[in-house]
Amino acid sequence: MAEKNFYDILGVKRDATQEEISKAFRKLAAKYHPDRGGDEEKFKEISEAYTTLSDPKKRKEYDQLLMFGGIPGADFGGSGGPRYSYTNMGGNWQDILNDFDFSSIFGGGVPGGGRAAQQPAKGGDLTMSITVTFDEAFRGSTRKVTYRVPSTGEVQSLTVKIPAGAVDGGKLRYRNRGEYGVNGGPRGDLVITTKVEDHPVFKRDGADVRMTVPVSMYDAALGATVTVPTPEGEEVRLKVPAGTQNGKTFRFPNLGAPNVKRKGSRGAMFVTVEVKVPTMLSKKERDALEALREADTRTYGKDA
Repeated sequence: MAEKNFYDILGVKRDATQEEISKAFRKLAAKYHPDRGGDEEKFKEISEAYTTLSDPKKRKEYDQLLMFGGIPGADFGGSGGPRYSYTNMGGNWQDILNDFDFSSIFGGGVPGGGRAAQQPAKGGDLTMSITVTFDEAFRGSTRKVTYRVPSTGEVQSLTVKIPAGAVDGGKLRYRNRGEYGVNGGPRGDLVITTKVEDHPVFKRDGADVRMTVPVSMYDAALGATVTVPTPEGEEVRLKVPAGTQNGKTFRFPNLGAPNVKRKGSRGAMFVTVEVKVPTMLSKKERDALEALREADTRTYGKDA
């Protein structure tokens, strides 16, 4: 009886799509993965088949060899590497086989593909992202997430602790929650990226928080004290000096977010004044402003 080829090992047809090959591998990997009590040699066998057939270039080269009667299968009996067989159809098969780079087809990274591959290897990292509100990122929160392990298809759950002061694009790494290792190697990590939603008032700038407060042109000219909200839900008093210009920024230390890079410290809150000019004036206001304009002798940047 002829040895099985890689298509036979995965239980798919020669014209199987990549999706069908991946689906077949996931099903078999879930059944035979050593970390789940499966057959290690069988897992090596299906892993080698999948590594070749899932790569379009390797699969094309493998199909060409099969078409000429070569490499019907590999020796997975633990002899230290694949043993290839072929039938002599009258041609110089050694020359044909020498034209192919078997290291690229059955490379050292393939489980069971050589002595290097028989060494324990750590699994790859898995990545995902979670979206949190501005308040969750500012104060810290927890979130339960689920994700799928590609090699086995199993769904796993994890409670993610979002640190106070989490930033948009920040990374949370959970050790040994990624892809399963090979030959007894450790699992990879799960890396979670935080996406922080916008807030209607506040904007994050690292640990600092920025906001804009509107004031009337009268308050900006004469000076005033205005109430400003903070991200903690409290209020502070901002003293606007007389003659404050549009775009002037004031700093409140330690009212920003916790600094995730410097434990125990916080950022600042920056408040920028936006001077509002009335769009509609009463006759009394217009007369008063016109009188002030007539009496104003300042140059405002013009040559004196």
